[in-house]
Amino acid sequence: MHSCSGSPRRALLRAALGAGVFLCAPRYAAAQAENPRMQRPQAGDRFVFAGFERIGHVITPGDVPAGKPPLLAYPIDPSSRVVRDGSRLNQVLLVRLAVEELDEDTRARSADGVVAYSGVCTHTGCDVTVWQAETRRFRCPCHESEFDPRDRGRVVGGPAPRRLPQLPVKVVDGVIVADGAFIGRPGFQPG
Repeated sequence: MHSCSGSPRRALLRAALGAGVFLCAPRYAAAQAENPRMQRPQAGDRFVFAGFERIGHVITPGDVPAGKPPLLAYPIDPSSRVVRDGSRLNQVLLVRLAVEELDEDTRARSADGVVAYSGVCTHTGCDVTVWQAETRRFRCPCHESEFDPRDRGRVVGGPAPRRLPQLPVKVVDGVIVADGAFIGRPGFQPG
């Protein structure tokens, strides 16, 4: 029986696919730079509700009560009013936790216990939609990865290879504001 793994056709196909990914990356980066809806959260961005009856409304600290499930939000540029919802990788989970439960680094990047994380799993890029109230952890429903928002989004279970990227936040003029960019790359990194 002939093995295809070393065939010239397969090598050519692999090279073509690799070149396609390589050639598409600059176009995607250029599109992201040109389209403000695709740009990642930036320092000074506010957050708006991503769904339901309050979609598009700016989120205040009072909208994120302690002990409740996280809110799904998108960043919004406060000057242009452009919501950065052109990429799933801009989904942000906002949740309020007891300040004394946060590790030192997480506390420094929070606002009165409100922490923000990427809403996209680092394993295969599924949306992180499950909140485990009893353990106060995020869980991805696709492959059961769990993340601890009290400890910089650390992986505490499942196959995710790295923590959820945290987004530093602060409160300015009564609203939650991004205090920088994601710490780490949101989404998964293909191998």
